[in-house]
Amino acid sequence: MPTSGSTVTRRALLMLLAAAFALLAIIATSGWLADSTQQYSRSVSRISALRVAAGTLLSQLQDAEIGQRGYLLTEDRQYLKPYEAAVAAVDATIARLRELADGDAGELRILDHLVGLAAAKREELAETIALMEAGRRDDSLAIVRTGRGMRLMDDARRSLDDLITPADAQLDTQLRALTGQARTSGWVAILGGLFILLVVGGAVWIAVGYTRALMQAQRAIQSLNDSLEQRVSERTMELQRANDEIQRFAYIVSHDLRAPLVNVMGFTSELEAGLVSVTADLDRRPADGDDATAAEARRAVAEDMPEAIGFIRTSTTKMDRLINAILALSRQGSRTLNPEPVSMQALLENVAASNRHRAGELGCAVDIAGPLPSLVSDRLALEQVFGNLLDNAIKYLDPARPGRIAIRGRSEADSLIFEVADNGRGIAPQDHERIFELFRRSGVQDRPGEGIGLAYVRTLVRRLQGDVTVDSVPGQGSIFRISLPKVLALSPEKPAHES
Repeated sequence: MPTSGSTVTRRALLMLLAAAFALLAIIATSGWLADSTQQYSRSVSRISALRVAAGTLLSQLQDAEIGQRGYLLTEDRQYLKPYEAAVAAVDATIARLRELADGDAGELRILDHLVGLAAAKREELAETIALMEAGRRDDSLAIVRTGRGMRLMDDARRSLDDLITPADAQLDTQLRALTGQARTSGWVAILGGLFILLVVGGAVWIAVGYTRALMQAQRAIQSLNDSLEQRVSERTMELQRANDEIQRFAYIVSHDLRAPLVNVMGFTSELEAGLVSVTADLDRRPADGDDATAAEARRAVAEDMPEAIGFIRTSTTKMDRLINAILALSRQGSRTLNPEPVSMQALLENVAASNRHRAGELGCAVDIAGPLPSLVSDRLALEQVFGNLLDNAIKYLDPARPGRIAIRGRSEADSLIFEVADNGRGIAPQDHERIFELFRRSGVQDRPGEGIGLAYVRTLVRRLQGDVTVDSVPGQGSIFRISLPKVLALSPEKPAHES
């Protein structure tokens, strides 16, 4: 006989109420235990602080006594510094002990006795020091030999033990009570958990009755998902078109910038050639010491104009490199990838061989840990990626130690992981992501570069459907980690821009 909707609702409400009561019982027990734990923690904190303050008081009295004995033995006032510092701090420590006693009559009685002992000890120390300062060394030592100071210190230690021992006993009592409370709370939690499991079982039983409705809802959701996938596909195509437009725009802008830059570079060469002729003409003319205009012209030709032309030449050269970098990124973004089987062992050995001469000049060893896994991907892009990484590792070696670069690879599920590890300068943690940005560099800028290589690497790796990350510690080295699919699956792409 099918269960009516009202019956299902009534049963569900009863189960919810029962579960609510069980949860309230667990929460109340947990709150009770938390309050007990908090009280215990406050007690532990107070008694720990009391122990520390008591030890501090004893240490201060001992420091004062050590300073006094050193002064009596050597008559060097340098030994009175620990004595004076300890005596000055005793009152503050006693005040702290009174505060931690928190009105406890027994502890306050012991503290009063301790105060008297500390005062008597300080009086004894002060008396011996005063006699020594008055030149009565024998009288001062006679007071020490009486043993009164030692007895005072022994009494102080016993009083401190009388203060701490009851507190430890109180801690043990509270700990046993807390253990019992925890055991009770555990049983409540277990029983409540079992009850909640029963409620969950009932809820599952109720849920079975609504399976058909859920299946219908699932079919409706699937229909919505199908339409959503279509909208996502359309949006992806729009984003791809926008990306293509941005690449074309970057290509056009950087291409058009080259024309005026070439003119500037050309006219700079003309200025340099003209400056040579003007300099030669001025050198042939006799120098007139009274002609300020001629002297200014000679200075401009000899100093100002060469400097200005040098600045122009440096700036145009840098701008030319930047434009070339933008063109390279633009062309790479639109280049059609050509997946083919690639032996990474052979490819990386070729990349290492092309850099081995430069590495050898710097005393750097390049090691390829083979055999490396192979994949299906774009060979040219892979050569550019690992060429840039190896060049970067060689560029930033640490001159304080012989350079070592290791290239290794492994397979993980459907991906291949390749690592280029070095023992170079390393990269600060805040720059681990920054170095992959275009025209951004990190660390000391004592090597040539425009901050393009790693941005180029990330662009290529992402086109290869992978990712690149870095782990690095300054002064120890860096590990660039590249994840690539075993097989590069491409959608149709547009042909590259014409150069």
